[in-house]
Amino acid sequence: MARDSSNSKVIRDLGLAFLALAFIMITGTLGYRWLGGPQYSWLDCFYMTFITLTTIGYGEVVDVTDYEYGRLFTIFIAVTGIGMLGYVLSTMTAFMLESDLNASWRRKKMKQKIAQLKEHYIVCGIGMVGSNVAHELAATGRVCIIVETNMVAIHRYLESHPDQLFLHGDATDNDMLLAAGVMNARGVFAVAHDDSMNLVISLSAKQLNPRLRVVARCHDVKNIEKTRRAGADEVVSPDFTGGLRIVSAMVRPNVALFLDDMMKSNENVRMEEVLVPEELSGKQLSVLYYHNKDCVVLAIRHKSEWAFNPVATHIVHGGDVLMVMATAEGRMRLEQLVQGVN
Repeated sequence: MARDSSNSKVIRDLGLAFLALAFIMITGTLGYRWLGGPQYSWLDCFYMTFITLTTIGYGEVVDVTDYEYGRLFTIFIAVTGIGMLGYVLSTMTAFMLESDLNASWRRKKMKQKIAQLKEHYIVCGIGMVGSNVAHELAATGRVCIIVETNMVAIHRYLESHPDQLFLHGDATDNDMLLAAGVMNARGVFAVAHDDSMNLVISLSAKQLNPRLRVVARCHDVKNIEKTRRAGADEVVSPDFTGGLRIVSAMVRPNVALFLDDMMKSNENVRMEEVLVPEELSGKQLSVLYYHNKDCVVLAIRHKSEWAFNPVATHIVHGGDVLMVMATAEGRMRLEQLVQGVN
């Protein structure tokens, strides 16, 4: 956690500075005691050191004018002590501002950015699954907000994604979902560590905004139907799908490798889907990607039928779903083209 390590360094530096300041105070007290003699108490010597390095300057409590090096010693204490005291005060002030005021300012700016978002995604839970969900969204150029109760988990994710928007709170709370912009969001990922939490998140999100899509994580397959009835459009069990993936790696390794490459390619090539609007009904497929070199249409779903490897002259209909292989930039250009005819 970058911020925690920075705070630890500041605290460590402050500790060393306080030790150095204490050493100067002790040196000054001992020095004035030796220069002034036993007629001055230890308190007088300590007070003389204190008013010297704090520049109070009430007068020389310990008279050192008759000693050859007395005033030079006072200059030494003043220079070293004032410099060290200034460092301590400035570091403490900066630490307080960084910890409180600056953090509050950053939270305020982040809330302002979130309030302006539209068609974004909300990731509820940033554990192992949630982190991968948020990372994939970022890799494909999709804006998301993470909502998590564990600040340690948030900081862990921010180490690799410092610009990520987040809210610290309980995603089962309607107010937290509203703060995350659920009314303007495109979808919600209910990927908390507990099935019951994901069920409540699905129910709350769907009640607040019935039009958005909710995908929920479910450990126990017995809870899948309950979560779907609560409002989730799709329920995924990582344990179940992980088992299927392991079998695929054994019996159909090349297929599994191809699908993995589509999900983890460094070039961010992904399998995507695009809905054909009614305005393009009756048009040829070529009008959608003629100028888009970063997009290849693999299949078209018309109602319940699939047309694989369609030719450029294939006639599309409103409501068709294009299955495309595209980079993030290619997908966005295709979406902009489709939206441009609406």
